Amino acid sequence: MDRVSSFDEPLKKLLGGATAKVMAEHLDLHTVGDLLHHYPRRYEERGKLTALADLPLDEHVTVVAQVADARILMFNNGRGKRLEVTLTDGSGRLQLVFFGHGVHKPHKELLPGRQAMFAGKVSVFNRKMQLAHPTYQLLDASDADEATEAVDAFAGRLLPIYPACKQLDSWRIAKAVDAVLPSAQDAVDPLPAALREGRGFTPLPEALLKVHRPQTKADVEDAKDRLKWDEAFVLQVALARRRYADTQLPAVARRPVADGLLDAFDAELPFTLTQGQEKVSKEIFDDLATEHPMHRLLQGEVGSGKTMVALRAMLTVVDAGGQAAMLAPTEVLAQQHHRSITEMMGELAEGGMLGGSDRGTKVVLLTGSMGTAARRQALLDLVTGEAGIVIGTHALIEDKVRFHDLGLVVVDEQHRFGVEQRDALRSKGKQPPHLLVMTATPIPRTVAMTVFGDLETSVLDQLPAGRSPIASHVVPAKDKPHFLSRAWERVREEVENGHQAYVVCPRIGDDAEEAEGKKGKSKKAAPEEDGDKRPPLAVLEIADELRKGALAGLGVEVLHGRMHPDEKDDVMRRFAAGDVDVLVATTVIEVGVNVPNATAMVIMDADRFGVSQLHQLRGRVGRGSAPGLCLLVSEAHEASPARARLCAVAATLDGFELSRIDLEQRREGDVLGQAQSGVRSSLRMLTVIDDEEVIAAAREEAVAVVAADPELEHLPELRTVLAALLDKDREEYLDKG
Repeated sequence: MDRVSSFDEPLKKLLGGATAKVMAEHLDLHTVGDLLHHYPRRYEERGKLTALADLPLDEHVTVVAQVADARILMFNNGRGKRLEVTLTDGSGRLQLVFFGHGVHKPHKELLPGRQAMFAGKVSVFNRKMQLAHPTYQLLDASDADEATEAVDAFAGRLLPIYPACKQLDSWRIAKAVDAVLPSAQDAVDPLPAALREGRGFTPLPEALLKVHRPQTKADVEDAKDRLKWDEAFVLQVALARRRYADTQLPAVARRPVADGLLDAFDAELPFTLTQGQEKVSKEIFDDLATEHPMHRLLQGEVGSGKTMVALRAMLTVVDAGGQAAMLAPTEVLAQQHHRSITEMMGELAEGGMLGGSDRGTKVVLLTGSMGTAARRQALLDLVTGEAGIVIGTHALIEDKVRFHDLGLVVVDEQHRFGVEQRDALRSKGKQPPHLLVMTATPIPRTVAMTVFGDLETSVLDQLPAGRSPIASHVVPAKDKPHFLSRAWERVREEVENGHQAYVVCPRIGDDAEEAEGKKGKSKKAAPEEDGDKRPPLAVLEIADELRKGALAGLGVEVLHGRMHPDEKDDVMRRFAAGDVDVLVATTVIEVGVNVPNATAMVIMDADRFGVSQLHQLRGRVGRGSAPGLCLLVSEAHEASPARARLCAVAATLDGFELSRIDLEQRREGDVLGQAQSGVRSSLRMLTVIDDEEVIAAAREEAVAVVAADPELEHLPELRTVLAALLDKDREEYLDKG
């Protein structure tokens, strides 16, 4: 068997159909290589018992413990039998329960004093932790042959505890690993020999052996160091190759033109740009002036002036004879961008129109819900080149849309768009256009290096002068209902002082949604700690309550995703004009909405939102000269993780600090886009939050390797491993971020 194919061997050949089927369906493991990269989650020391006191509720656990006592109880007038077994480990006790015909075997085997591994889901019955019908394996079997086998397997060793599922326990996975472990010798080593020797790494076959069957804790550390490096390095090589390939593409250089649109725009600016905006603009202008496409990620705090930087880049491209397109994730945001950009540009946005500047250009909006005549005119303005700037939603990507000369694509809120959409828009240029991707979700450095590794990064971390501080407070509605009453008083005070407020709810609350909820049952992020399962608060209900109660007499309007686009636009216009006092909305206002006079925000059921989402929402207030106020209303229990999360948000306005907290709580599965792309993450051992040094070092090595040998002709092993990582799905997953 050659070196590659033993890793590609289907599991059913070695493990039998039934086990292989469970592994494929429930753990996404299909080949020998997949199973060898399914690493233990932790290790138990033989003889050292797990702390039963710390068992997590509702999780599938594996414990090593001793039987304290066992007894059979009758119920249902003697017709039913129940076996109750109490386990102990010195830290706590745990009850096992078996029913019906399932009691006979455990009753004979689980005698006081016996030690075993048990696996099952932790539940609570009569205020006691229990495992119902757990599977188990005795560790001190009385039969001599079995005892020898058990001792050989476990004595003096670290027991690997694998990520398991209900259908397959950790030790069954361990037995399956034993069956495929000889194939570890055939592992293809992706690290170039010089790098491996230079850093003194354990050979890959040995690392796989040590991670699955360590003799000592030092073995585990040794294996982890090596396996983390492999993951980081292969991923960074993939990204470095993508960056290299991008530099080989042709693009039209778009250089600034003296006395053009940009100069005219800058001359009219009523304020000076921040140092950060100047610095980032220079990075972008330098990229635009080259003959290969810019690929840049611009991340900046909410309100740090990203739109201004993007607009100046678009004007430069228009000056150089090209067109610029800005892609926004929602119609509300596209309309908002169109409004604010035409306002910022003034007469420069009325090129070719009466009263417009002779240096100006047309700025058009293109969304799915536009009327036929307006849409036809917008398409005509794009194809003739009359419109230098277009702002739109996914409607920009449709086949019908043709550009005269597309030079720059600006994508707002990158995480809302997949690679297909990005590429579809890029393909509309005669040559690949330059690409600027913007996000207001601050991304820790390692995540930027891992997830957006194909983009160069610019960061805007200064807020423009005149932005006001935002005070944030948690309002514990359940423990202290009078705090909620005070929150509504504060909203009324802000309105009386001439300002406006937002109230944000997790749900719309119309019938269509309720029916959908019953069908799909996928309510988002219900707090894990909430004992009661009431549905999240809804926009329509809260707006109704406020109109009749706490905010009676004020102008209260609603905004949500199911409204007709014209209706949404009308509400936003009236809110921006100050004709609406309080806007009760869903997260449709999360990004880009800019109403400087709105100073207060009340977020209902705040624990139902993620950390970065709360930070985004909060960024909608304090955008003018008056200080902002954000109240996080929650019924979560004081000691719950949800409440701790809210306190963290209230405690800091630093988005980077919050993104770190967010990452620590969610770990990398979500961050690396697993949920969005449906593709298994290639990272098993590496954690983007803890392994910053490894990722940074691997990136440096990867850049050097790709610069010296872009096609990896002299590194066939690395090429083989990359090909396995970057099958079509994973290419997309990498690109989606």
